Amino acid sequence: MSYTTKSLSLTAGFLLSAFAAAPAMAELDELRFGVPPWPGVTVKSEVAAQLLETMGYKTRQQDLAVSIILGGLSRNDLDIYLGGWYPVQTDMIEPLVADGKVEKVVSNIKGANSGLVVPQYVYDAGVTTVAELAEHRDQFGGEIQGIEAGTGINEAILNAIDNDIAGLGDWQLSESSTSAMLAQAEQKIADEEWVTFVGWEPHWMNVSFDLAYLADSDDAGVASIESTVWTVTPASLSEEAPEVHRFLSQYVIDIEDQNDWVHEYSYEERAADDVAQEWISNNLDTVAQWLDGVKTRDGELAIDQVRAQFGS
Repeated sequence: MSYTTKSLSLTAGFLLSAFAAAPAMAELDELRFGVPPWPGVTVKSEVAAQLLETMGYKTRQQDLAVSIILGGLSRNDLDIYLGGWYPVQTDMIEPLVADGKVEKVVSNIKGANSGLVVPQYVYDAGVTTVAELAEHRDQFGGEIQGIEAGTGINEAILNAIDNDIAGLGDWQLSESSTSAMLAQAEQKIADEEWVTFVGWEPHWMNVSFDLAYLADSDDAGVASIESTVWTVTPASLSEEAPEVHRFLSQYVIDIEDQNDWVHEYSYEERAADDVAQEWISNNLDTVAQWLDGVKTRDGELAIDQVRAQFGS
């Protein structure tokens, strides 16, 4: 779920000085995105940036850690964050909301699923819940493929194993990098072997593989984990930039679309700006819903400007 960015290696002092030098929000000729190193948020931010630029705004995307992004939003040093992942970031964002520093504008991704998955052919063979894994232990080799050690989902799986929840007491968790896990899963799926591993959406795996998400059993907490992704802005944005705020409040993405974005950007290794430009051109009806009633900086209908620039 990650890639290397030089911005993440900047020192805190440099970032603070950069924020201090950023233009004041009052003029709002530039919108500053905070972008963590996640492919889904990268392309999602690029799509929004291209639309906002068509509306007459300059944009700047800064690749930063989540904690730095939230600090920047709370000080009006950043303007837009499209990766407020709940429940993972609940304890980081809610105190800022309670203090009136930031606003959760909209759930831009709803009902994102994560947890243990199996290939569709395994699901069709009768493994639809976590408890049913144990009924077919030998075919799986008693092994669950996990991601990096210390992550929340891995800890939940280890807890289920340690406490023999849903019959997983004699199973093993193989922890590795996300890329290594998916490479092994891809090979097993190519050979039509039985395998279960950690999956989530949005991600390119949902496009490349024919997967099924298992239902949880005995409250194991290793499947059917629903997440929501929030758009977060400074609390003042609705007053200082009402048209931008209106657009953001309507900028809600289908999980299938973001799965495709991540697949093209991360798996096919296409540039984010190319992915965004092509998608906008091919999906103007969806863009029209996002821009319903939204005006450009010049007072024109934003969708008319977008159609003029991106239409064929």
